[in-house]
Amino acid sequence: MKILAFAGSLREKSYNKALLRAARDLAPGGMEIELFDLAGIPLFNADLEANGDPESVAGFKEAIRQADGILIASPEYNHGMTGITKNAIDWASRPPKDPRLFGKPAGVIGASPGITGTARSQDQVRQALKSVNAPCMPHPELLLFRAKEKFDEDGKLTDDSTVKHLERYLQAFSRWVEKIND
Repeated sequence: MKILAFAGSLREKSYNKALLRAARDLAPGGMEIELFDLAGIPLFNADLEANGDPESVAGFKEAIRQADGILIASPEYNHGMTGITKNAIDWASRPPKDPRLFGKPAGVIGASPGITGTARSQDQVRQALKSVNAPCMPHPELLLFRAKEKFDEDGKLTDDSTVKHLERYLQAFSRWVEKIND
């Protein structure tokens, strides 16, 4: 099972990128998680699209097409999803007659230094995925709060309870992807 994962943050030391690296390392047997960096994806612009997808967007869409499912790590900025996350979903939902996300099983996780984790952001991501018919796993959730306390200086996940929760999440996500793709 091939999962494409991306973080809605461009920051190199992003907790959400670190969370995806941990997910890649903890993936259950039979699951391979490929990380995609959204740094080269331009803001969605119908004029750009009319001239053909930029190379970075074409690569992103192809990676989605080849994946069995997608995993999004969404930070929370100002009680919502980041523009980076929304922009990626917008590009991947185009063109409307051949959207890459249509029917693609999805999972949403997130890490935040705050005490509410990324609950609001994840709700918004799920709503955006619903609008493009990308079935998002409803449960369990992974809302990592106080992320600074759970990663070391190198971005390695060091909190044992979070490691166990992430492993359970990934096992459930594996079953979700299989169920949706049946």
